[in-house]
Amino acid sequence: MKNFEERLEKLENLGEKVRDSAIPLDEALKAFEEGIKLAHGLEKDLEKVESRIEMLMNGAESEAHDKPELTLFDAGS
Repeated sequence: MKNFEERLEKLENLGEKVRDSAIPLDEALKAFEEGIKLAHGLEKDLEKVESRIEMLMNGAESEAHDKPELTLFDAGS
Protein backbone atom coordinates (compact mmCIF):
# COMPACT_ATOMS: atom_id res chain seq x y z
CA MET A 1 0.00 0.00 0.00
CA LYS A 2 1.26 3.45 -0.87
CA ASN A 3 1.68 6.07 1.78
CA PHE A 4 -0.76 8.91 2.28
CA GLU A 5 1.19 11.45 0.27
CA GLU A 6 1.55 9.16 -2.74
CA ARG A 7 -2.16 8.38 -2.73
CA LEU A 8 -3.02 12.06 -2.42
CA GLU A 9 -0.80 12.86 -5.39
CA LYS A 10 -2.50 10.04 -7.35
CA LEU A 11 -5.89 11.56 -6.49
CA GLU A 12 -4.75 14.96 -7.74
CA ASN A 13 -3.52 13.39 -11.00
CA LEU A 14 -6.83 11.60 -11.44
CA GLY A 15 -8.66 14.89 -10.92
CA GLU A 16 -6.60 16.51 -13.66
CA LYS A 17 -7.28 13.55 -15.93
CA VAL A 18 -11.04 13.78 -15.40
CA ARG A 19 -10.98 17.49 -16.24
CA ASP A 20 -9.13 16.81 -19.52
CA SER A 21 -11.72 17.10 -22.27
CA ALA A 22 -9.51 15.14 -24.70
CA ILE A 23 -9.92 11.76 -22.96
CA PRO A 24 -12.79 9.40 -23.79
CA LEU A 25 -15.79 9.35 -21.49
CA ASP A 26 -15.16 5.74 -20.41
CA GLU A 27 -11.62 6.58 -19.35
CA ALA A 28 -12.80 9.68 -17.49
CA LEU A 29 -15.43 7.61 -15.67
CA LYS A 30 -12.86 5.00 -14.63
CA ALA A 31 -10.55 7.74 -13.36
CA PHE A 32 -13.46 9.30 -11.46
CA GLU A 33 -14.38 5.98 -9.83
CA GLU A 34 -10.77 5.35 -8.83
CA GLY A 35 -10.58 8.88 -7.44
CA ILE A 36 -13.70 8.37 -5.34
CA LYS A 37 -12.25 5.17 -3.85
CA LEU A 38 -8.95 6.91 -3.12
CA ALA A 39 -10.75 9.87 -1.55
CA HIS A 40 -12.73 7.59 0.77
CA GLY A 41 -9.57 5.77 1.82
CA LEU A 42 -7.73 9.03 2.46
CA GLU A 43 -10.68 10.33 4.46
CA LYS A 44 -10.62 7.22 6.67
CA ASP A 45 -6.88 7.65 7.20
CA LEU A 46 -7.40 11.28 8.23
CA GLU A 47 -10.14 10.26 10.66
CA LYS A 48 -7.77 7.74 12.26
CA VAL A 49 -5.05 10.34 12.61
CA GLU A 50 -7.52 12.86 14.01
CA SER A 51 -8.71 10.29 16.53
CA ARG A 52 -5.15 9.53 17.62
CA ILE A 53 -4.42 13.23 18.05
CA GLU A 54 -7.56 13.69 20.14
CA MET A 55 -6.60 10.72 22.32
CA LEU A 56 -3.11 12.09 22.81
CA MET A 57 -4.35 15.58 23.59
CA ASN A 58 -7.09 14.39 25.93
CA GLY A 59 -4.72 11.93 27.55
CA ALA A 60 -2.23 14.69 28.28
CA GLU A 61 -4.97 16.90 29.75
CA SER A 62 -6.46 14.16 31.89
CA GLU A 63 -3.04 13.15 33.21
CA ALA A 64 -2.38 16.71 34.34
CA HIS A 65 -5.80 16.96 36.05
CA ASP A 66 -5.88 13.46 37.53
CA LYS A 67 -2.56 13.60 39.37
CA PRO A 68 -3.17 14.04 43.07
CA GLU A 69 -1.57 17.01 44.72
CA LEU A 70 0.61 16.02 47.61
CA THR A 71 1.08 18.54 50.33
CA LEU A 72 3.46 18.19 53.21
CA PHE A 73 1.51 20.45 55.47
CA ASP A 74 -2.22 20.84 55.69
CA ALA A 75 -3.12 24.52 55.39
CA GLY A 76 -6.02 24.11 57.85
CA SER A 77 -3.92 22.74 60.75
